[in-house]
Amino acid sequence: MLKVGIIGTGVIFDLNVLGYLESNDVEITCLCNRTVEKAKNKIKQFNLNENIHIYSDYKEMLDNEELDIVEILLPHHLHAEATIYAAQKGVKGISVQKPMTLTLDEADTMIEACKNSGTILSIYENFIFEPRIMKAKELIDQDYIGDLSSIRIKVAMGAKGGWQVPESANEWRKDPKQVGGSSSKGSPVLLDNGWHAFMLGWWLFGEEIEKVFAWTDKYNDIDAPAFVMWKCKESKENKHVITQYGNLEFSLMPEMVIPSKYYNTDEFIEIVASRGLMKINQITAQGNKMSDSEIFAPIIIVRDGTVDTITDFKNDWKYSFINATKHFIEVVKGKKEPLLSGEQAKYILKFNLAAIKSSEIGKEIYIDDMN
Repeated sequence: MLKVGIIGTGVIFDLNVLGYLESNDVEITCLCNRTVEKAKNKIKQFNLNENIHIYSDYKEMLDNEELDIVEILLPHHLHAEATIYAAQKGVKGISVQKPMTLTLDEADTMIEACKNSGTILSIYENFIFEPRIMKAKELIDQDYIGDLSSIRIKVAMGAKGGWQVPESANEWRKDPKQVGGSSSKGSPVLLDNGWHAFMLGWWLFGEEIEKVFAWTDKYNDIDAPAFVMWKCKESKENKHVITQYGNLEFSLMPEMVIPSKYYNTDEFIEIVASRGLMKINQITAQGNKMSDSEIFAPIIIVRDGTVDTITDFKNDWKYSFINATKHFIEVVKGKKEPLLSGEQAKYILKFNLAAIKSSEIGKEIYIDDMN
């Protein structure tokens, strides 16, 4: 029985905990939150063992508990410190909420600490475990639509319709030193929710990135709307039919209601290849009225003069979290490999920070120039 400790019991805890609750070979033995009462409320909400130990200081928790898995659900600026401390305690596996951390140097220290202690480091990324995205990746890997040439990921951010997150829970996102990204104003879009889009773009192509260009505006103190464009590297060993480009769009809809069980955000992905194209509709807000429309079928494929849809999915974002956590448990048991290791997550961070730097100086950035 693997013993699990979770650091942070904010709103995202409600999704991260589900995979552990559905696994018979793990036991949540302790929780940590600066406000102890919030941790106690989660025990009641999810009918957890009433004997679970509760801490207000994660270092005290790690000092006192014998843990196999630590789940870190803290603000960005605390990821490196908490990871390093947990690794020094000999924890088998550490799962860290995205983004990995704020700087490439911090990423290196996290990777090194886990390497020295023999700890498995995985950056939690539920999107690659979302069933429709998993199916799309499977078809891409089977060459179903041919050689990929472009990927467009549109992130639509509404004003209402999802979780009612207390304003106090978002205060840290207003501090550039805590949220990270732009040193002058922070990047609460590109380096937070945007992480998923950067990761998906890299993962779906499966290629290294040559250069990136980005533009961001500012609305109510957030770095949006924003547009990011990148070019993949070309190599003699892996020649593509057409040079591969991708773009990310972060669009604001300040008067739009996006009905959602979770965040009032949704994603739409378009993949163009040498003999077909694929559209993936709705990730975060799936299951609302839009999901009932054939126009927004989960996966639409245009190939060989025909249009096909794939609709056999459970319309609930929570399954991406359940799948991600169950996979990590198997990783800690030695049965699988992380799908986003520390080294891979550092590369995504480099991609992300390059885009932010590009938006600040108004020039394209070559990834290999990022230190």
